[in-house]
Amino acid sequence: MSLQGKSVDGASRGESVETAGYSDSLRAVGQGGISADAPSVGEHSSKLRGQVANRDQFLDRLAKNFDRERVTEKPVRPDWGLKPQWEVFSELSSDELVEVLKSQCLLVHTEVMETKRAELGETLKKALERGECQSVITWKDPRFVEFGLDKVLGEYEVSEWNSEDRSGSIAAAERADVGITFSDITLAESATVVLFSGEGKGRSVSLLPRDYIAVIPKSTIVPRITQAAAEIDRRIAAGERVASCVNFISGPSNSADIEMSLVVGVHGPVHATYIIVDDA
Repeated sequence: MSLQGKSVDGASRGESVETAGYSDSLRAVGQGGISADAPSVGEHSSKLRGQVANRDQFLDRLAKNFDRERVTEKPVRPDWGLKPQWEVFSELSSDELVEVLKSQCLLVHTEVMETKRAELGETLKKALERGECQSVITWKDPRFVEFGLDKVLGEYEVSEWNSEDRSGSIAAAERADVGITFSDITLAESATVVLFSGEGKGRSVSLLPRDYIAVIPKSTIVPRITQAAAEIDRRIAAGERVASCVNFISGPSNSADIEMSLVVGVHGPVHATYIIVDDA
């Protein structure tokens, strides 16, 4: 899981912790962090079928070496009597959650634009013009066509993430002025967009360009990470394939040293814009 926005080492965009299922990704982590050109676990998750060879033999050998019986039953998750995390913003309407999101965006140096679905193309164009954009990279995501953004993007030099050409896509992301993705889940409390990486949805699109634009359907906005975690659990319980790389992005790259001197753009985009679209 990759947490981008408030990093574990204190850097505000790189909240980055990633589970890696491939040996080359693990090597990349071991060499001082997750390399942008290391194979994306989330991107290739559709190719991982969940078949583990010799699992029982491996676990039996571990238990024997620890001189204890093999644990075969799953631990029971406690049912806590008090669950205050579910009460935060629980009384707010969708419009009120938008206001919470907008207020938090001020704190994480993120510009917010609101629009209706029919006007989304023009709003995106304004956002691109503000950044004097020439080149764009996007996910290979059907929502760009569904929301009518393909026409506007046709006016720019656009690259689409190609999972069959990762090195070329990474190079395109490095050159791009702006990276654009849709938000899969949006956390009002922390102004965080949640991105599920996968086929055609490389993490570099939101990380390497100078600027980042997140298109946020209003229906994706939830109070906080509690609801996002519950949705991931629901998908797993339903047998759905869930991305092995989930990115949590809270605005642009904000880093601060021990003297609290803020530096923007060290670990990711310098500017971030959220476009909230009423998709009701």
